[in-house]
Amino acid sequence: MRNAADPVFLADCPTRLTVEIISDKWAVLVLFGLSRGPRRHGELVDLIGGVSRKVLTQTLRRLQQYGLVERRAETSRRVEYDLTDLGRTLVEPIEALTDWARKHGGEIVEFQEAAAAHEGAAE
Repeated sequence: MRNAADPVFLADCPTRLTVEIISDKWAVLVLFGLSRGPRRHGELVDLIGGVSRKVLTQTLRRLQQYGLVERRAETSRRVEYDLTDLGRTLVEPIEALTDWARKHGGEIVEFQEAAAAHEGAAE
């Protein structure tokens, strides 16, 4: 068991930066979207429901700054994004989280609905 003296709890621990990166829903979806190979910006917009072009661009830039995604411009009009070697190391953990979500997501929704119904009855 970890205690409070564990470095993971320190503000400057790299673990906290990693958790910050992967706790962004768009970052995880972009990384997962690129896990099957390079994609163009428009392909990612189509693949990831609900993300705006602006937010996707910001997310891709941030992931590039962390060394997880690379931008390749074949021409000024043909740009693809791909995972770096470091970015590919996140595919397995993201797939594990995705499997967990598929298995237990319904339970979470049921809990939320029950809690909302309970709150509504209490008012």
